Amino acid sequence: MKFSIAFPLLFVLFSVSQEHNPMQTVHENSSPGYYEDGDFILGGLFSLRVTGVDRRAGDFKFLINEERSIHKDLTKHYQHLLAMVFALDEINKDPHILPNTSLGFHLFNVDFIEMKAIDSSMSLLSGDFPPVPNYNCRAEKRNKLMAVIGGLSSGISTESSRILSLYNVPQISYGTFDQSLNDRVQFPSLYQFPMSTTALHQGIIRLLLRFGWVWVGLVVADDIRGENFLRGMPEEMIHNGLCVAFTERVLDFSVVRGEDLRFRDRLMTINVIIVLGDTYSLLRWLLRVVCNIPFGNVWVTTSDWDITTPSIRGLGSHSHFGGCLSFSLHVDEIPGFKDFLQKVRPAKYAHDIFIQDMWSIIFNCPYWLIKGLKNLEQCEQNRTLETRLLRVWDMKMSPQSYNVYAAVHAVAHALHEELALKMEDETGEKSANLALHPWQLHPFLQKHQLERSVGNKKIVNEKISSTEFDILNYQTLLNDRKAQVKVGEFIYESHNNQHFFLNDEKIMWNEYYSEIPSAVCSQKCPLGFSKAAQEGKPFCCFNCVSCPDGEIANQTGMDHCIKCPKDQYPDKQRDRCLLKILTFLSYDDTLAFVLVFLAMSFSVLTALVLGLFIRYQDTPIVRANNRNLSYLLLVALMLCFLSSLTFIGQPNTVTCILRQTFFGVIFSVAVSTVLAKTFIVVVAFKAIKPGSTLQMGKVTRFSNAIVFTGSLIQVCVCALWLGTSPPFPDMDTQSEFGQIILQCNEGSTTAFYCVLGYLGFLAFLSLTIAFLARRLPDSFNEAKMITFSMLVFCSVWISFIPTYLSTKGKAMVAVETFSILASSAGLLGCIFLPKCYVILLRSDRNSRKKLLEKLPSQW
Repeated sequence: MKFSIAFPLLFVLFSVSQEHNPMQTVHENSSPGYYEDGDFILGGLFSLRVTGVDRRAGDFKFLINEERSIHKDLTKHYQHLLAMVFALDEINKDPHILPNTSLGFHLFNVDFIEMKAIDSSMSLLSGDFPPVPNYNCRAEKRNKLMAVIGGLSSGISTESSRILSLYNVPQISYGTFDQSLNDRVQFPSLYQFPMSTTALHQGIIRLLLRFGWVWVGLVVADDIRGENFLRGMPEEMIHNGLCVAFTERVLDFSVVRGEDLRFRDRLMTINVIIVLGDTYSLLRWLLRVVCNIPFGNVWVTTSDWDITTPSIRGLGSHSHFGGCLSFSLHVDEIPGFKDFLQKVRPAKYAHDIFIQDMWSIIFNCPYWLIKGLKNLEQCEQNRTLETRLLRVWDMKMSPQSYNVYAAVHAVAHALHEELALKMEDETGEKSANLALHPWQLHPFLQKHQLERSVGNKKIVNEKISSTEFDILNYQTLLNDRKAQVKVGEFIYESHNNQHFFLNDEKIMWNEYYSEIPSAVCSQKCPLGFSKAAQEGKPFCCFNCVSCPDGEIANQTGMDHCIKCPKDQYPDKQRDRCLLKILTFLSYDDTLAFVLVFLAMSFSVLTALVLGLFIRYQDTPIVRANNRNLSYLLLVALMLCFLSSLTFIGQPNTVTCILRQTFFGVIFSVAVSTVLAKTFIVVVAFKAIKPGSTLQMGKVTRFSNAIVFTGSLIQVCVCALWLGTSPPFPDMDTQSEFGQIILQCNEGSTTAFYCVLGYLGFLAFLSLTIAFLARRLPDSFNEAKMITFSMLVFCSVWISFIPTYLSTKGKAMVAVETFSILASSAGLLGCIFLPKCYVILLRSDRNSRKKLLEKLPSQW
């Protein structure tokens, strides 16, 4: 298998008459094309790859068709040359541009070799080949070199510019914009068609984000443009949440086989590959790496790499690059260019050596060389380029051809404007002062940057206002023909002003995918899971972990779980928040119903006991131990039973305040009354001793003082509590899963336990005194009953504290309510029920005589 040699062709534009065919100026590639006709010459550097031949014995040379398939890669670059010819023909026929002046060109073959670009540039300057440095061999009045168009690659443009800049000859590169060539110090005479590299980066990123491709590989040509891409693109990708799986530079043939295999393994594991480079540089990579193995990758590239062009037999087919998405600079259609291409024939341009080679390749037919003359008898001479497949020819004008066309017009307009200025300063016939020099075009080219718009629009523009890309999809049409179909566009004006459109339905992926391909390092975390970074790997590689308690992930691929609002809780899958149920000790609850029933029953029972005592107020058993204190105690107990009702129902500000303070004050009154009754039991027996000077009136006043003082202290504590940090309605969202507990916050826990502590102090004091008085005569003696009641009271509240602290929600409220009812019932039952028994069932014992019988004889 032979490899053909690629060579850019350096064109020199020259003046021709209206009858002259500009294609006739192209000579054999063994020597430069040179034509001494025309007022001005414009050089141009093009990249064509033409076929080679097999040398056989004798005078005949024949190119075998099977070998020719190796060399079909750059035939479509012949369109660049035709674009230049079309532009020259258009300008020379236009009476409004350069009237009475014609343009011409010469062609130089530089074989994609930078040294040949230097040699050809020197030939352009000297007008002879081999070049004669520092000498101009052209006629003085005609064929003056004014500018050079070329080349397609940055390397060719760089080397030729180093020579042309020495003589201030303007050079316009029609290849891809390269930021490194924009240095006016190193390349003062080189101009490029502007393109925002940021726009390209943003367009690719928007495409990746559109399909969720976050794990992609980067392949670039091993040149300055590739280095700049690798320097800026990964950073932009990371900023947008994308990751680079690998980066690879396309090196030359010296790379070892092991590196090729390693690279090929990478391609087999990454679905989406971004490729940046031109067709020629990437052909070397395809020849070395792909080797007829379809990987099913999705390629994202630019129009600089023509993926429709095959490089070796069987490679470049739709199985390799089908579904490729490429960004192509939007260009307007040039009127008449398609008709011009349809009329191109070898017979029309018989002296064009390249059309012979290209025609034989494009139409896949051999030609014979008979003593150096080419014979295309095997090819149909009247066939048109329009009938050829996309892989060998494209009737649509490429962005590079558009640049060539616009560059010719730019130079022509610059010449026209310069001549017009000179004509304004001169009168009469043309004089020597009207002579133009190449350096005089620089002010017109430097004043503005080149623009791709032609026709009614200006060729130049002061700055890049916007960059527009067409997004093309390589697909197979119904007639099995391949085509680059426009599926979207991207317009970049600024970082904050971008317009991205993509018609997903028009995209056809390759045969390996029936739906949009995936390009991720790790699959998206499902609902209810969040990402956990994998150590030592990019952030696109992660593990999925379940959300912690109280948090959810309501979208796939979430970086972090989010907490539910306080009034919501996560479901079992932890993918959504549900409204929590408001819960409190409602009257509708069975437990609350039981507590209300008990409270009301005990209150009624207490009221009945009070009524009974009032009915029998003059009996000894009622009058014993101060009946007024008994009345007060019964009223206090009745209020204690009723105070428990404030703990039932939805808490509000009023009930929260009443719950603890009303309960604390009423219970203090009750316990203080019990303490006073205990005091009376002890003092009363001492008062009736013979010789005792203690009067019962003083005992009564003292017991009343005990009740008042004991209650007043609790009132002060509660007042201080309400004045500093009163209870308030609150919501507990943490204690019970899926529930919001409506409760009363004590405000000051210290004050709450001070109230309970004071009640405990009074109860303990009553218990102690009653216990000491238990052996006194038991006729109407309440000491034993008070002792039992205080034991019940203290037992209830001692067990209340740990139970209260260990429960939550409405159970906690129920515990406190039950404690109030139980302790109050203990006082009622132990102190008053025995008396009721005597009053109602043992009335015989309810007499003064029975009271005196129990008194000791020594008293």
